[in-house]
Amino acid sequence: MRLFLLAVLQSMLLCGSQTLLKFALMRIPSFVWEWSFFSKLLTNWWLLGAGTGFACSGVLWMYILRHFPFSHAYPLVSMAYVFGMIVAMVVFHETIHWNQWIGVLLIMGGCFMIAQ
Repeated sequence: MRLFLLAVLQSMLLCGSQTLLKFALMRIPSFVWEWSFFSKLLTNWWLLGAGTGFACSGVLWMYILRHFPFSHAYPLVSMAYVFGMIVAMVVFHETIHWNQWIGVLLIMGGCFMIAQ
């Protein structure tokens, strides 16, 4: 149960970081080799938040890998796909098709079976 809760937290951090990265990329202008482009990158708080989230997620992932069997831990990372679908629907207002929901249910069922 402890592994499952840690994996949920790690997946949520990963998904949250990807969401912040999406917001950051929507605000970044087209690439040019000029200081103004790089200064906008350095002051993009969405990008800083994404990087911080990725770092926290990575540290938690290292803890999980150190203390739990790889064969149990790695498949649970797929829960990030489930959270990603929810974020796509709620935050980005994307249409999720029925076959995608079936895939999400299969992922959740597999995570439950692995956590047993």
